[in-house]
Amino acid sequence: MTILLLNASYEPLAVIPQRRAMSLILRGRVDAVTQDAVTVQGTANNLRIPTVIRLRRYINVPHRGANWSRQNVLKRDDYHCIYCGIQVGELQKGRGLTRNDFTVDHIIARSRGGRSTWGNTACACPVCNQRKGDRSPHEAGMPLRWEPKTPRVNYLIASGEIPSAWKVYLKL
Repeated sequence: MTILLLNASYEPLAVIPQRRAMSLILRGRVDAVTQDAVTVQGTANNLRIPTVIRLRRYINVPHRGANWSRQNVLKRDDYHCIYCGIQVGELQKGRGLTRNDFTVDHIIARSRGGRSTWGNTACACPVCNQRKGDRSPHEAGMPLRWEPKTPRVNYLIASGEIPSAWKVYLKL
């Protein structure tokens, strides 16, 4: 079991092992944020470690360097099309969309010099991606529903089964 570490501003910083969390608690560097806890068997007694802890002092983290990848762009956008807003499970052309159906669209097409960066790529459904082609969203008459940005915090740190206590603090 791992522990979610938050900055003093409740911004997720990292997922840390129980041993590191216990060290921070015993040194008085963090406070418990949630009542959910894991119990660790000690030699003399049982120790309870909260599943979410928060630093008492704010740490400035200018840029976490979330690595750009196709999968991370799709996760950042939560598998929602930037043009029509359709998401996983919704029907398109008579069938439900799966995660594998979504593509990464370059806002400024690669054929026009667009690069694979956080600000130039977004999740798109196959219909919208095909419709837009190599045109700009303005030329295609397809306004963006949000502005694609570089994640300030690498919230992509958590994958797989995410504890319910964490979901309040992670963008899911």
